[in-house]
Amino acid sequence: MAYYRQLGSIPPKRHTQHRTPEGGLYYEELMGEEGFSSDSSLLYHRGIPSSVVDAQVWELPEQATTPNLPLLPRHLKLHELFPAQEWKAVDAVTGRRLILGNGDVRISYVAAGAPSELYRNGLGDECVYVESGDAVLETVFGTLTVGQGDYVIIPRATTHRWVPTGDAPLRAYCIEANSHITPARRYLSKYGQLLEHAPFCERDLRGPEGPLLVEGEDVDVLVKHRGSGPGGVVGTRYTVPHHPFDVVGWDGCLYPYAFNISDYEPITGRIHQPPPAHQVFEGNNFVICNFVPRKVDYHPLSIPVPYYHANVDSDEVMFYCGGNYEARKGSGIAQGSISLHPGGHTHGPQPGAYERSIGAEFFDELAVMVDTFRPLELGEGATASEDSNYAWTWSGRGPKK
Repeated sequence: MAYYRQLGSIPPKRHTQHRTPEGGLYYEELMGEEGFSSDSSLLYHRGIPSSVVDAQVWELPEQATTPNLPLLPRHLKLHELFPAQEWKAVDAVTGRRLILGNGDVRISYVAAGAPSELYRNGLGDECVYVESGDAVLETVFGTLTVGQGDYVIIPRATTHRWVPTGDAPLRAYCIEANSHITPARRYLSKYGQLLEHAPFCERDLRGPEGPLLVEGEDVDVLVKHRGSGPGGVVGTRYTVPHHPFDVVGWDGCLYPYAFNISDYEPITGRIHQPPPAHQVFEGNNFVICNFVPRKVDYHPLSIPVPYYHANVDSDEVMFYCGGNYEARKGSGIAQGSISLHPGGHTHGPQPGAYERSIGAEFFDELAVMVDTFRPLELGEGATASEDSNYAWTWSGRGPKK
């Protein structure tokens, strides 16, 4: 995010001596994207950030996927993956269950009650949507207090951990990229400022508070990185000699931030707006959109629910996280559901929704959509939570026996 911030103690000039009160040196780290030709930040550590004293293989949660064969629209009930009370011992990193994935993006879900270990994703940025619950995200940049409706963008290779707070589970919808995740580029000036037609602005973004300084020796850090494992993903458990949360100050344009979906200002019109009007973020070969409570189409002959559509270049994933999604009424979809509508399959409103929507003035619905430009495969979490009747809800007839 090309929006400059600074926090804590930094020297007047970059790449110059920054001394401790005792006269020693802080260690400067340049964290930069695209070969240091894009956004970056400078962090000042009390210890040497490259130091490790041990490294072991970290066996990741199941990352294997299977093709969507036969090609079907699918309904996945994510809340069934974490039964009552079992979430209390689950953490928001190792407890994630893979739902869908391809070479560009992996979508996981977790209901967590326990603090996670320190973690960094060396594959790409993460966009974590908080469906419900509260947490503190602790990072080398400082802390973010997050709750229901927050998107949390965590840059690649940011060391962090999730600490749930409160008595309810932290329910998190995790979108992990093999690239960087940015606001939709058409909302940005050539210098990275959010433009006037954007549905949110810099005032809506919350950066870290801190610095966060933690003492500790021989601390473990889980690292997800590229390799020859399932989905091209493997893991390593580093042991580092001092706690990674030792940054006394930093500045730059690369850092984690939060944006609450309630601050998204929907773009509406006299007739139905296409999905790109709802976009919020993008990564390589995928986009993230959201459908929020909004005034709907006001042409006298409008049909407010979506037209039937064949998005010929994309798989469409909808995560239903609030309200009552008008186009899916009667399908069994409810809060915590996912629908997967793959490219090659025309999809749209359930029977009767088209007609019922005529005359509506407002939709009270909340959903996060991911459209991918390469086909998605099914993770173990999808197989474990599928409603096998969904594909037949438009016709009312099941498959031939």
